[in-house]
Amino acid sequence: MAGAELLIEVVYSPAAGQVDQVSLQLPDGARLLDALHASGLCHRHGLDLATVRAGIWGRLQPLHTLLRDRDRVELYRALRADPKEARRLRQRHARQAAAKAAAGPY
Repeated sequence: MAGAELLIEVVYSPAAGQVDQVSLQLPDGARLLDALHASGLCHRHGLDLATVRAGIWGRLQPLHTLLRDRDRVELYRALRADPKEARRLRQRHARQAAAKAAAGPY
């Protein structure tokens, strides 16, 4: 399979509901980092390659991971809130609303 080309899709969502994707053809033996360089998405969105978090098909992977044909490379945004803390706050609000509803209108 020498000289084979890999079809790769690189995707980044800068905000909810927005998607920037690039389809690439890379040589066999290409790595995740090669796809990020070739896509230009890091440069376009001002992301630092040294600190970017990326994965393949929804799973975080190191940048030296070898790619396979038809892989979907994804760039991940930084979390704005701790998921555990957000869940605690939602539960607290739900408990307060339930207590208020049980107390009745008077």
